[in-house]
Amino acid sequence: MIGIANSENIAVMKTQHQALFSAQQRYLRRVGIIAGAILLYYVLFFWMFGISWAQIITGSEQIGRYFVRMFVWHDVANWPFAYYFSQIFITLAIVFSGTLTATVIALPLSFLAARNVMSSRGLRPIASVVRRILDVLRGIDMAIWGLIFVRAVGMGPLAGVLAIIVQDVGLLGKLYAEGHEAVDKNPNRGLAAVGARPVQRHRFAIFTQSFPAFLALSLYQLESNTRSASVLGFVGAGGVGLVYAENMRLWNWDVVMFITLVLVAVVMTMDVLSAKLRKRYITGEQIPLFEAGKK
Repeated sequence: MIGIANSENIAVMKTQHQALFSAQQRYLRRVGIIAGAILLYYVLFFWMFGISWAQIITGSEQIGRYFVRMFVWHDVANWPFAYYFSQIFITLAIVFSGTLTATVIALPLSFLAARNVMSSRGLRPIASVVRRILDVLRGIDMAIWGLIFVRAVGMGPLAGVLAIIVQDVGLLGKLYAEGHEAVDKNPNRGLAAVGARPVQRHRFAIFTQSFPAFLALSLYQLESNTRSASVLGFVGAGGVGLVYAENMRLWNWDVVMFITLVLVAVVMTMDVLSAKLRKRYITGEQIPLFEAGKK
């Protein structure tokens, strides 16, 4: 009886709210079409590139074996820990040097790329040119820049630092510029009304508002580069990537897991420090303007 009553109620609701139920049906049809298109894409992908189920099963088994080897450590007492940690330290030095330098370079370029800063007719072409330069810099992967600088300056940390600088200038310059463009225009207009110079308006009206985004993006990129810089060692740009390459070649997956866990701990520590910096310089602390009981 309850099921019959519910069916009657639903039928009455469909009669009373036809538009609502028709919209729901259209939504479900769209979801079904999108899901079918995604499934068709995967079928075509596996068919076009010749990926068979046997290959997938074999690969899954191999990955399982690698994971088992990663968590079974052998002869740990004889590992060259001093060498491993020295390479991790080199990686962190490369990351800090490259990211901080890129931040210093990208900040002034971001003002040249921001449309609300370069708003006059004569300055708009400059903003367009700077944006295209930033597109080129970030359009090439860090590993490719690493290969280029290894050929230019030789193998070692300098090539890694230059690779991070070039890519991060393109990425951070664009993100900083978008942060400048997203600010409220009223403070800029107010400073212009009282006779402030353009540099003063950019400093106190634009950058004051975009500073939280600037700090958050810089800290995030510092964490991201800590993960990405490991790849630079594979191309000869110094750092812990060389340890990865050596031990993967020798099938020492336990060492690979150890280095990975250390890097994860480093990234987690940096995330905690970043959260404290964001709380300190973005959220701030409440200042008591009035306390009861004091005269």
